[in-house]
Amino acid sequence: MDESLEIVNHIYKDSEMAISTLTKLSNTLEKKDNKIKDTVEDIIKGYERYFKDAKKILNKNNCKKEKNGLVSKVMANMGIDKEVRDDNSDSAMADMLIKGVSMGSIDLEKKLKKYKDKEIDDKVLELANNFKDFQDDIIKKLKEYL
Repeated sequence: MDESLEIVNHIYKDSEMAISTLTKLSNTLEKKDNKIKDTVEDIIKGYERYFKDAKKILNKNNCKKEKNGLVSKVMANMGIDKEVRDDNSDSAMADMLIKGVSMGSIDLEKKLKKYKDKEIDDKVLELANNFKDFQDDIIKKLKEYL
């Protein structure tokens, strides 16, 4: 797989995990009185856009889409359950989400630095930079709940 498609696959995989875990969080908070719920829904919609864009590029290039493993998803869901059970305040939820988004953002940054001397497709680079900006915006928005 070339470097451009590896970056797109990272965005695909990261978005898929974010959608899965944020949907789990949204469902868990559904009957609770958290103000952060609408923000979580907005974040899910954003990740869904990037997921679709990445999927479209991968399909166009007949590239196998990497998926998150079942163990990763189960562990993430268990972590959400534990966090909500321990402290479901907006501040605690924002803190948990900031950590998760930051991990994905750091991983993308590492991948971009790894391939900085390689020839990356301009559209892929634009997608990656927009995705990183999107994640940075999420973190700023979530900090309002801390």
